Order: sequence, then C-alpha cells, then structure tokens
Amino acid sequence: MKIALSLSEKEKAKGKDSPYFKALVAAGAKTDEIELVDGTDSQSLDFDAVDGVLFTGGEDVDPALYGEKKKFESVHASPLRDAFELRLLDNALARRLPILGICRGIQMINVKFGGTLYQDLKSEMALEIDHKQAEPRPEPTHVVTLTDPDSHLGQAFEGSCRVNSLHHQAIKRLGRKLKVTAHSEDGLVEAVEAADDYPFLVAVQWHPEEMVDRLEQRRIFEQFLANCRESAGRRGKK
Repeated sequence: MKIALSLSEKEKAKGKDSPYFKALVAAGAKTDEIELVDGTDSQSLDFDAVDGVLFTGGEDVDPALYGEKKKFESVHASPLRDAFELRLLDNALARRLPILGICRGIQMINVKFGGTLYQDLKSEMALEIDHKQAEPRPEPTHVVTLTDPDSHLGQAFEGSCRVNSLHHQAIKRLGRKLKVTAHSEDGLVEAVEAADDYPFLVAVQWHPEEMVDRLEQRRIFEQFLANCRESAGRRGKK
C-alpha cells in the first residue's frame, strides 16, 4: 500500500516529525506505506502506484481557480502546489481512490468541485468564533455538529465534538456533488463528503492530526487507512 501525503514544502521538510505523518502512523500505517510529496514532485511521483491521498493544510488556494481576484493581503497562494494537487486529485478521482482532506485540503477539494471560498473570514464575515485560534494547536476551542449521521464522519463521532481551529478561509459556495456533514456553531461548513456513491471522500476544516490522541479524531484516519488498504487490495488483484 502507498499513501501520498501531500504537504507544503515547509511541512515536507519535517519528514517523519510532521504531525500528519505521525497521525497516520498512530492510526496504524507503516512508515514505508507513506510517501511525503509536495509541488516539486509532479514529475517524480508514480501517480498510478498510489492507493490513497491525504491533502493537508498550508498555503491558500489561488482565488483565480474559483473565478476571483485576490482581495486581501492575507491571501498567500502557491500555484505550483495548486497545479500538483489538482493533478493528484484528478488521478485519485478517476481511479476512485480514498481521499482525505484537512484544512486547505477541504478548500482545494471544494474548489475542484466548482465551489468558492471566503478569502478572509475576518474581513468578509462577522463570526462568533475566532477560527484562527491563539491557543496551542492541539487545543480544541469550539464545537462542530454532525449534520449527516449516515456519513463516514458519523462513524467517527455522534452528535458533536470539540475541535481546534487554525484557518482564515472557509467554504463559501459548496461544490457540486459534495454534501455538508458537519458545521460550526456560527454556521461555517466544517466537513464535506462525496454526495454520490464515491467510496471514500472525506474532508474537514479542522486539524485532527493535532488531536489524534482523541478517539473520534483518530477514527477519521483509521477509516481512511482501512479504505486505502481495500484500494491496495483491489490494485493487487489486477
């Protein structure tokens, strides 16, 4: 099995010390099953050898990809990463691979499906929650409520759970063929999944990798890994 863990260049430099890498291992992945990649790996990655993809946090998605110009100085995009991850996502969708998105990951997936983003929450909305928390990254600061108990996320927790919040952007218009599976107390979209029969596409706005010691957060990674192993099994039979 091979999982493509797509990171910013800065995060990739942490190697096995990356919280995303550690979270996958804590959920049961072997270290040699995880391949850390970034925007510079477009030519070196064997896309067809991948059995699942985890899209992580980092730079903002280029507003041009959802038909807007940059509105605020707080927006920092990486065209190289955008191009690589959209190619990686296209390949994963075509092969119906398991996909997990975190923070930027949910935003990039939403844009790919035709959705839009709030470029800067503090500038565009009056919200009750500070979604870019001052507290330590693993500290939960607000509640998300499950909106679809029959979703994959509904297998990780029931009703609601407390999460951390480390973002300045969020989903504005939901992409086609996606469904909302959780929202925050102030109404922001906190999780989405495929609205059709796609095997496993889950994306969350918070950072479960920072809270993997909590059962409901670790379950998200465990579900993803279980689906990646199934995907690898199918590939092995071909």
